Amino acid sequence: MNLRSFLPLVVVVGCGLASPSFAQPPAAAAPAPDGKPHTFRAEGGQFTLDGKPFRIVSGEMHYPRIPREYWRARLKMARAMGLNAITTYVFWNEHEPTPGTYDFSGNNDVAEFIREAQQEGLYVILRPGPYVCAEWEFGGYPAWLLQDPNTVVRSSDPRFLVPATRWIKRLGQELAPLQIGNGGPILLVQVENEYGSFGNDHAYMEANRQALVDAGFTKAQLYTADGPGLIANGSLPDLPVGINFDGSQPGEAERSFATLKRIRPDGPFFNSEFWAGWFDHWGGRHAHTSTETQAANLDWMLKQGYSVSIYMFHGGTSFGWMNGANSSDARPTTYEPDVTSYDYDSALDESGRPTPKFFVFRDLIAKDTGITPPPVPDVAPPIHVAPFRLTESASLWDNLPKPIENSSPLTMEDLGQSYGYILYRNQTLVGGASPTLAMDGPRDYARVYVDHALAGTLDRRLGQSSLTIPTPKAPHTAAVMHFDILVENSGRINYGKQIRGERKGIGQFVSINGEPMPGWRMIPLPMNNLAGLHFTKAACSGPCFYRGTFQVDQPGDTFLDTSQLFKGQLWVNGHALGRFWNIGPQHTLYLPGPWLKAGANDILLFDLDAAPGRTLEGLTKPNLGQ
Repeated sequence: MNLRSFLPLVVVVGCGLASPSFAQPPAAAAPAPDGKPHTFRAEGGQFTLDGKPFRIVSGEMHYPRIPREYWRARLKMARAMGLNAITTYVFWNEHEPTPGTYDFSGNNDVAEFIREAQQEGLYVILRPGPYVCAEWEFGGYPAWLLQDPNTVVRSSDPRFLVPATRWIKRLGQELAPLQIGNGGPILLVQVENEYGSFGNDHAYMEANRQALVDAGFTKAQLYTADGPGLIANGSLPDLPVGINFDGSQPGEAERSFATLKRIRPDGPFFNSEFWAGWFDHWGGRHAHTSTETQAANLDWMLKQGYSVSIYMFHGGTSFGWMNGANSSDARPTTYEPDVTSYDYDSALDESGRPTPKFFVFRDLIAKDTGITPPPVPDVAPPIHVAPFRLTESASLWDNLPKPIENSSPLTMEDLGQSYGYILYRNQTLVGGASPTLAMDGPRDYARVYVDHALAGTLDRRLGQSSLTIPTPKAPHTAAVMHFDILVENSGRINYGKQIRGERKGIGQFVSINGEPMPGWRMIPLPMNNLAGLHFTKAACSGPCFYRGTFQVDQPGDTFLDTSQLFKGQLWVNGHALGRFWNIGPQHTLYLPGPWLKAGANDILLFDLDAAPGRTLEGLTKPNLGQ
């Protein structure tokens, strides 16, 4: 989901969408999923369940962005807002971290998430991708697809399509039994995702449809989804179309459905992503969107009897390394990494608490559907964690594994690494004053050290790829300089053609004063196993790990204040909470209560510019940027 900047302007003159010929009567109250096989179809210009009109009122939330212990609580909140369905993507990179190795356990147990939705009286709209966008790392693609630099992702290239088809087949083993025709809650299954904003290769779209069919997704209704002006690019003629648009724009629902009516006059009429919020970038502002305008657009659609899925009903958190980044095909050097929080200014906030928008939407849905929702569940208040310091440290420089040598730099993908950091080392004879270091990259954020002293920073967001090295005494004397270039993968782009080149680290060309620098040593730092670090009580500055404990009497949600930290990652009791960066707008990290325990809790952080004596605290409110 990320079409806002790329949708063509649609101007509608005298459409009269409120006229009776454009409206359809609201369906009667929908029955809850009962575990028996049913038939769900698009027919007669509408969705039907066992031949009777069925109107979907759904909201999107993503299972890996919610702690598994909270899945059911979030689903209960969906019912309490008046929703009869939930929508979720499936994230390929979470489930197949290495080729042929699958993980459907713990927070990746998407089948259990869907079963719990059914148990709470909710149907499901499934968006299996394999591309999902979603402001998620690499749009949901596993990074290993890029190990072969010739692979063209999101295309008919067999180097991409073969593993993608294999993945969909494996997913079918988990989820095909949960389709409505098999007694499960899945009503709709999306083919690819907003492909019209990417290309118009209909053979590729047919291949995606066939992969779903071959995987057993034949007992639910397949559909495609695109921006209203991009339907021709991404749709298939015999499948219903959902349209995605920004609910914060006045009159957008009328304009968008007018476009759909011109292209698909026979319906069904389905707003597959109603953007009721927005996401944040590092260095930007926290999104605040218009509840009033969103409510007006939602009200208009429901009065027409149209189906809708609110994106997002509950955003949650892009824990660990899984935030995505934006770019633009028109401005390919643009790079805007997303923050850890996916609060999205949504009806249910990042920690699962109803916002004022929740109650506005709840009242509106009840009024327009005539269905009284269940009571809103109580939520335990967040807890305060008293300020504490981390007293043990481990310098990165003292905890480096054995390097890999090569004549030129290798990317993370070359080395089989997906996330984290990578360190490049080189020693070169340099002469003259203030030499210039230049490189292909970096991807995405680099700290450059010369003779173990910080020489500067290169930030892809700012278009930086060269650095003047400050010279010590005797600047005109040739000397061997020792270079350490520590590069962070800040999140792969998840939207547009730029995803095809999202290899991380630095490229093959690095020069000093225009002369190539051969002879490199690479040290992958995925930080997925930190058990071997050697901690001491000594103070540590620069790129360091710090660890300690903090006390909790009664576990509950809290928000760790990261305002004294610089840039890095943080873990509590082994759970990767995500990234922090002092440029904001986010200055807290959500710490779910189920990840805490009564008594002592372990905390570990890595900071690129650590210093002793910094303090953390658990707040009762998040600071996502005001």
